[in-house]
Amino acid sequence: MKISELSRRSETPVGRIKYYLREGLLPPGRSMGVTIAEYGDEHVRRLRLIRALTARGGLSIAAARDVLAAVDHPEEARPTLGVLHHALPIPAESGDPDADPEQVQQVKALLEALEWEISDDSPHPRALAASLRELKRLGVPYGNEDLVPYARLAASVARLDLEKLDGIDAPEQLAERAAVVILLLEPVLALLRRLAQEAELRQRRTQARPN
Repeated sequence: MKISELSRRSETPVGRIKYYLREGLLPPGRSMGVTIAEYGDEHVRRLRLIRALTARGGLSIAAARDVLAAVDHPEEARPTLGVLHHALPIPAESGDPDADPEQVQQVKALLEALEWEISDDSPHPRALAASLRELKRLGVPYGNEDLVPYARLAASVARLDLEKLDGIDAPEQLAERAAVVILLLEPVLALLRRLAQEAELRQRRTQARPN
């Protein structure tokens, strides 16, 4: 198919496709002449993945490029998930790299208590430490005894997440599904939590009313 057809089928403007080609996110089509290239269904799938990573998932072009490189040159399928995790934007309130040593040690103790093995280059422990420091600064400190029940629930959610990826062996399909589960489902989970809080609050108010 020509680039115009690729644009139509992928619902991506031609200018954006050319940008992805220049940035190396989209592999070039098969040359049919000096200025003409032929594209296939694999380009449609790749554009769908790029859109999931960037427009919907919020990844920068550089971060998306790292994820796609892991898709294109995997040692095995699962490491793609690690690259995707590390490419995720850190919440704004957790972005301070100079987390307080007290909270850094707290997070280390928490991970040890949970027996969670986390890679040394993961940005998330320090981001968590920075968030805990902010809570403490606001006068609402959370100790590990407060965090462990939340962490146990998070572990249950993580198992459900990864079950959605079981049986997918193709790296690009795995990355696309992971983008959905890890990036696009996150606001759904946040909204479910808010709805649950609202329902719980309403139930408590009902129970507190005198008969």
